Amino acid sequence: MWSAAVQDGRAVELEGSVADEDRTRAGSRAGDAPPRHRPRATTAGFTRSVLRRVRQRRRWAVEGAAVLVGLVLLISYLSFWSGPEPDDQAGPGGVSAGVGRSPVLPAADGRTGEAGPATPGLRPRQRPPSPDPTPSTSPPAPPPPPPAKPGAPTLSVSREEMPAAVDLTAVGTRDWVHWGEDGGRSTVRKRSGSGEIIDGGGAGRRVGWDGNQEYVRWSDGTPNRSTNGTSNGVYTCGAGNGFSLAVAGSGGPRTVQLYGGIWMARGRLEARLSTGGPASTARLEDPYTSQSAQFTIRFTLPKGARLLLKWTVEKVFTQHCGNVGLQAVAVR
Repeated sequence: MWSAAVQDGRAVELEGSVADEDRTRAGSRAGDAPPRHRPRATTAGFTRSVLRRVRQRRRWAVEGAAVLVGLVLLISYLSFWSGPEPDDQAGPGGVSAGVGRSPVLPAADGRTGEAGPATPGLRPRQRPPSPDPTPSTSPPAPPPPPPAKPGAPTLSVSREEMPAAVDLTAVGTRDWVHWGEDGGRSTVRKRSGSGEIIDGGGAGRRVGWDGNQEYVRWSDGTPNRSTNGTSNGVYTCGAGNGFSLAVAGSGGPRTVQLYGGIWMARGRLEARLSTGGPASTARLEDPYTSQSAQFTIRFTLPKGARLLLKWTVEKVFTQHCGNVGLQAVAVR
């Protein structure tokens, strides 16, 4: 019964709504003021569905408008930063206002330089490719100097690793000298040598020792006639100390081999001619331990002139007697 009463109530309400609408239309035609209407019932499922659709379409319209505005702003931003700067913003000297010095970035090869203008397609910290090199317009190199006249003074110095064993008899066909066989003041010379090698002394106290890693032998010496191999030599400690040697000129080309070493020091070999002219310097350095080398000096001097050699400590790397050592000198 309750269900039937509800249905009858809805029917009565619907009939009243229709009657009101008829009176409204009739009043409009007669020119009377429209009557008041009661609010229509919104309980029907059809009316609620229509409202939901309207609201959903409004929300979609708002969201679409927001997306469109965002795209317009993004395109304007990108166009502003990618476009060229206007000329009217240039300051004194043609530099745009607010633009400072280009940042300094490391190049791919490790060098540092100022970054050039931005290049499209490059990732951060990349540099634009270098332009093609232009043809050189420098003048051609001058021709080499003419060869020296026969008998003119010449000098050259080179350095290489000392052999593990040196035969002074074979290397020093004209003359040779060995130091330290019987202490710091002892020497052994070639028995029938030319006497061209001159020991000029040097600053610092000479000390004999037998710790060289390379060995020296000979079979034509005096006062020690021969040896199958000795590691003896001499050394002197401290910066500025060392050995002074000389080799007499003979008018023809000569080759000198000097066998020396260093211990926790930098040694400097200076070669010059008593007649003046060319000079040369070579160095040997080891801050941590000992090292030996073979220095080759080639020169040409007239008779009566001398090749002057100084083998000295240039720098020490320890407080415990950084030094230079000397084993032998040979001439051929």
